[in-house]
Amino acid sequence: MPQQAQDPKQAIRAHALALGFDAVGFAPAALGEVARDGLRAYLAAGHHGDMGWLESRAHQRASPDALWPEAKSVVVVGINYGPAGDPLALLERPERGAVSVYARGRDYHDVLKARLRQLARLVTEDTGCEVKLFVDTAPVMEKPLAETAGLGWQGKHTNLVSRTYGSWLFLGELYTTLALEPDAPGADRCGGCSRCLAACPTDAFPAPYRLDARRCISYLTIEHKGHIPRELRPAMGNRIYGCDDCLAVCPWNKFARRAREDAFLPRLELTAPRLADFALLDDAAFREVFAGSPVKRTGRDRFVRNVLIAIGNSDDATLIPSAERLLADGSPLVRAMAVWACGRLCDAAEFGALRSCFAATETDPAVCEEWQAERDGRPPDRP
Repeated sequence: MPQQAQDPKQAIRAHALALGFDAVGFAPAALGEVARDGLRAYLAAGHHGDMGWLESRAHQRASPDALWPEAKSVVVVGINYGPAGDPLALLERPERGAVSVYARGRDYHDVLKARLRQLARLVTEDTGCEVKLFVDTAPVMEKPLAETAGLGWQGKHTNLVSRTYGSWLFLGELYTTLALEPDAPGADRCGGCSRCLAACPTDAFPAPYRLDARRCISYLTIEHKGHIPRELRPAMGNRIYGCDDCLAVCPWNKFARRAREDAFLPRLELTAPRLADFALLDDAAFREVFAGSPVKRTGRDRFVRNVLIAIGNSDDATLIPSAERLLADGSPLVRAMAVWACGRLCDAAEFGALRSCFAATETDPAVCEEWQAERDGRPPDRP
């Protein structure tokens, strides 16, 4: 029989810290009306875009005990992934692609799950309780739970802010049948600051504490499967996977520290990648380059779509051949963005020649629409 720990909460915290988690908190397996109402309003407004999985299991997301009725407490853990330098510095180098800090190292899902499995084993050995673990792959409202467990608070940008780690915490949860005393919830310390809202390139915040994902660059480059709206493309700049702007400008980052976990240190090929190199990736090369990376989840076509938007925003004529070669790509999604990129970079004569070569044989409606839009939208003096 397992030996009942004299203080299971203290033992769980000690186990978690010994395993390399940087933050640990305890919450009841329930969420308050504020979180539930916020989710309902978010879905009702359509702010989740085409993330249908948010809506399909909303009742379980809003109530941890609906996901697992036996759960009594939630252990919320966090690992710091703070960057060593300014994550926005690369935005000043338009020929390079900016990848979100969280995706520059190994896939955090794999790292946290492996560590949570170790924690789950230790907890069950100590107490004999039942547990279930989650890392962003189940209907769990991670940020409200983390706030309830005292790890921080949801800022005006809707992300978690920590007094110790700023904007840079990966979260995981261990649901348990143990009835553990909850920690004091995190207090909102945003005050009158609204830097995160002002920093958003696409105005994705209709109000403080509210996000319209349909305008969010992270959603558009990672979750959105279709063509990114034309009016939002210029504001994306060279952000090819995710966006850190609202996170990076938070004043609480003055207390943040560099990640100590080797798995989250940036891979060399993702620190300042050349757009021209990424535009060359076929499916096999994409899978090879991004093996073990969260970037792999987008698939090659959506990723190259993002790269082409960055090329179109680069104002760099040397990248025209990178876009031009993709006008004949097998993916309509890629071809459409190649049209847009060429339209942004080519002069009238060059674009007219490309149109003569490619547009007449195009059959996909979305690509045809891009050719038509670029032709109709090009003023006579457009470079």
